[in-house]
Amino acid sequence: MSSARLTAHELIDTVVDEDTFLSWDGPLDLAGLDETYLDSLERAAERAGTDESVITGSARIHGHDVALIVGEFRFLGGSIGRAAAGRIVAAVRRATTQRLPLIAATASGGTRMQEGTPAFVTMIDISAAVVAHKAAGLPYLVYLRHPTTGGVFASWGSLGHMTIAEPEALIGFLGPVVYETVNGEPFPEGVQLAENLVEKGIVDAVVPTDQLAGIAARALTLLSATTERHTHPDARDASPGSPAAEGEDPVWHVTPFTSRPEPTQEEIDELWSAITVTRRADRPGVRELLRYAADDVIPLNGTGYGESDKGVMLALASFGGRPCVLVGQDRRYQVAESMGPAALREARRGMVMATELGLPLVTVIDTPGADLSPHAEEGALAGEIARSIADMTALTVPSVSVLLGEGTGGGALAMLPARRVIASSNAWLSPLPPEGASAILFKDTDHAPLLAARQRVGAVQMQQDGLVDVIVPEEPAAHEDPEGFAEAIGAAITEQINELL
Repeated sequence: MSSARLTAHELIDTVVDEDTFLSWDGPLDLAGLDETYLDSLERAAERAGTDESVITGSARIHGHDVALIVGEFRFLGGSIGRAAAGRIVAAVRRATTQRLPLIAATASGGTRMQEGTPAFVTMIDISAAVVAHKAAGLPYLVYLRHPTTGGVFASWGSLGHMTIAEPEALIGFLGPVVYETVNGEPFPEGVQLAENLVEKGIVDAVVPTDQLAGIAARALTLLSATTERHTHPDARDASPGSPAAEGEDPVWHVTPFTSRPEPTQEEIDELWSAITVTRRADRPGVRELLRYAADDVIPLNGTGYGESDKGVMLALASFGGRPCVLVGQDRRYQVAESMGPAALREARRGMVMATELGLPLVTVIDTPGADLSPHAEEGALAGEIARSIADMTALTVPSVSVLLGEGTGGGALAMLPARRVIASSNAWLSPLPPEGASAILFKDTDHAPLLAARQRVGAVQMQQDGLVDVIVPEEPAAHEDPEGFAEAIGAAITEQINELL
């Protein structure tokens, strides 16, 4: 951008009516963080003038009462850790309770690498809160500021009723610096530009900051009647076994900070061995799961709108006599071509089908990562990840997700938020490949094994953090006994479906 980037406080001062902003932010609980990370947070706070990467509160815009979530890029690149995520979730829920329109002004590089997987999955919690806010008939407006990338753009940054962007803002699924670090070559210029995303139909308009108040006020005037007409869905209308019917939250809550000792060399080696095993070419995937464990399978194809992506398999299936809709990431087809936006649109077709038919949904996660090409960016990959997460969190049928092996990035997260999560003992989930995260934080790939352990990407660590319900041991490793592995996963799926019905 040619002009200086506004701070979060400066943006608020520019947009809201004078002296109307009321902060909702209280002191942060940072107990359990190591000294090195605490020092980084203190330095970031001094540089940014904020205590975290987001500011939340209420205000008025041309007389309209609103709730605000405003990102501060100067605080560790606007990255979202668990404290920031907890603040965002609390603000969204408070806006819903007070029936306030919500405006999110993002500026973020995505998930905070220092916190790893526990921070990564908080994108689900934020998205679920936004889904509930919208379901209550309340407006959600998004202003994408420079820059907005990563997990923020691929979740709550892509769920607005109206999405506008700052002029010349960098907006994309994977930021260009991270892309070049991971892939060794620069991302083509002009693709991740706000004006290009308007041209491609991903963003509604480009609006300068000094005009944001005017367009927001006009939108709020048009949408103000919705706050009077709509109420929260009644739990009596929910399907049996759904979160609403049971009075339960459909997704995890933000995991609290817990003091964890530095991983031992044995733990580092064990996790890296598991990650390496999941990358074997002969490792069984979703097709072997269906071949050996399903009673019956009827494959389906495509989105129904003229698109098909072999990176995802959609089928009607049965496990242990229980019919379900299965959406599975197919490792075989992702070797030659990464999973693109159409794959997630096909997955969302499965989610709709499960809801319409009242069938359980089973998702199988096994991906080295989604497509990072210009074509995928312009095909709304980030938006499809966000909408997949939103659809999963809003399901009213029993749902089970299976971490079968690799779980890299937003493509994996998109199919994770089920009522029950099963993982093979070697499975893992991370915001980036560990080598990529190592390159960002340490400028090399040598620290990948250590960083994977610190980021708590493994199945056992995820279970300790409350993100996985059931671990299926690989004894022996899956590639040594594909049939036995598939049968064990199938039995776990059957058990979880039976418990949810």
